[in-house]
Amino acid sequence: GDTAPRVVEDYRGVIQILSDGTIVRSDPAVLRPPERFADVPGVQWEEVVYDAAHGLKLRVYRSAAAGAAGKLPVLVYFHSGGFCLGTFEQPNFHSGCLRLASELPAVVLSADYRLGPEHRLPAAIDDAVAALSWLRGQAAALGSGAPHPWLAESADFTNVFVAGESSGANMSHHVAVRRGSGQLALDQLRIAGHVLLTPYFGGAERTAAEAAEPPEGAPFTPEMSDAMWRLSLPADATRDHPAANPFGPDSPGLEPVVFPPVLVVSAGRDILHERALRYAARLKGMGKPVELAVLEGQEHAFFSRQPWGAAASELIRVVKSFVHKGDGAECT
Repeated sequence: GDTAPRVVEDYRGVIQILSDGTIVRSDPAVLRPPERFADVPGVQWEEVVYDAAHGLKLRVYRSAAAGAAGKLPVLVYFHSGGFCLGTFEQPNFHSGCLRLASELPAVVLSADYRLGPEHRLPAAIDDAVAALSWLRGQAAALGSGAPHPWLAESADFTNVFVAGESSGANMSHHVAVRRGSGQLALDQLRIAGHVLLTPYFGGAERTAAEAAEPPEGAPFTPEMSDAMWRLSLPADATRDHPAANPFGPDSPGLEPVVFPPVLVVSAGRDILHERALRYAARLKGMGKPVELAVLEGQEHAFFSRQPWGAAASELIRVVKSFVHKGDGAECT
């Protein structure tokens, strides 16, 4: 006769769903890298509310020397976390954005978004759209309103990139689809490209890496990936849901979608490596402007795991080349 709620879903003890629907969260810091990360002198940052209705903020980063450098590209960045974990306040995410702002250089906007299972997809994608819409409003305010002073001084609104890691990369894709299919108007901005770092995509049919037994101590496994999808997708949805699988049976066709240049960065030891390769190949086969960079020997979400590692430095070099390539002309 024990009627106490029982745990029906558990992600590493950090997120639990009980049988009565209660969601219990413990401190997610136990899953984060334990080390301290170096500061980046000369980079300013501050927090701004971009969606008051949902209490969502973003951090604006820029080099203190940005004024002397003239207008800088804008990099809108969405963090990793499987749609269930993370905030821009995490030291590893913060440190990576400091490096991006300093070394690209760029004005970086690191945006928080709603997380599952409290807010299931497409909530996070809607929040990404809201962040871009907020930036559009900032650009529109240049002539008649009062945009954020750092954006007014330093941001090149004609050279905006939408980037993210893992779940954030997934969000970057969906922003591209909504805009390229006419669902998202960003007429005050010029989206010059999208950057997808070890994108978090899924599918009901396993790839070879997803079906294989993960090596001992692997930082990201198929079991973890599956759990994140169960916690973030709509109830009873499969991994072929359009939010997870861009080429699933119910996903919109991408042939008519207008994409700006897309940079896909994959990691050779990532269980999702094959999905990233397929994604880039499918878009390229449709004639979309896609570049692919593979960092062999790296794991999923390596940038946020080690934002000061050698692989992160190579990643920043690759992204810098993409952001500053030519005149940034948008492909249509």
